[in-house]
Amino acid sequence: MTADAADEEAAPASTDEGSSGATDEAAAHAGTDHAIDGDAILRIRDLDAGYGDLQILTDVVLDVADEEYVTIVGPNGAGKSTVMKTVFGLTTHMGGTVEFEGEPIQGLAPEQIIREGIGFVPQNDNVFPGLSVRENLEMGAYILDEVPEDQIETIYDRFPILRERSEQKAGTLSGGQRQMVAMGRALMLDPDLLLLDEPSAGLAPDLVSDMFDRIDRINESGTAILMVEQNAKEALRRCDRGYVLVNGENRYTDRGDVLLADEGVRRDFLGG
Repeated sequence: MTADAADEEAAPASTDEGSSGATDEAAAHAGTDHAIDGDAILRIRDLDAGYGDLQILTDVVLDVADEEYVTIVGPNGAGKSTVMKTVFGLTTHMGGTVEFEGEPIQGLAPEQIIREGIGFVPQNDNVFPGLSVRENLEMGAYILDEVPEDQIETIYDRFPILRERSEQKAGTLSGGQRQMVAMGRALMLDPDLLLLDEPSAGLAPDLVSDMFDRIDRINESGTAILMVEQNAKEALRRCDRGYVLVNGENRYTDRGDVLLADEGVRRDFLGG
């Protein structure tokens, strides 16, 4: 199904703030206006991207405002992680634009994108297992002439267990601790936007809520978040806005609570 066809089938989200039953019912329908009004720190328009000759994304539109918390959800193979990797310069750009703080970044190398103010935590292989925790953090500042000790202290304050394990090899840490190392390394340059690809993947159930709490606090400190997450219900409950992708195309976009309340979204993408 094309994005246009999906738009025709979906009822738009109501913008009427009245208190009638009809208005309340309309507000529970997820919207299909994928762009936001006003300025966006990250602005994606009509993005086509993939790997080599294989196109994964078609005409994707996505915005993240300054200090906003945005989640991308959808079925397996929807292209969610490809959006993140495209923003970070890790895919083949085939068309459309990716702008960060008003400047085009499509085609830039990851090192250049880091310098622009974007951090990225991939789902897999996101720590250097043979390096200590501190050495992993130092790698996050490799583009600088000197390691910013004040930022390492900030990371340790945010993740106290990393201070305790600073000399321990990252490969010997638990899954949750490795995820903290990966996020800490991405935060070493104090990015304006942090990309998180499946941050709860592989974590024990009792650690998932703690991980989301930490992401909340990163966002509350002023860092915008764009996250792909397998735990869609929890991600949408916490985020400001969510995007639902299907087959590499936009399907729905709305506030997280509206997407959670939408019957069609719950049935088709959230397991009822």
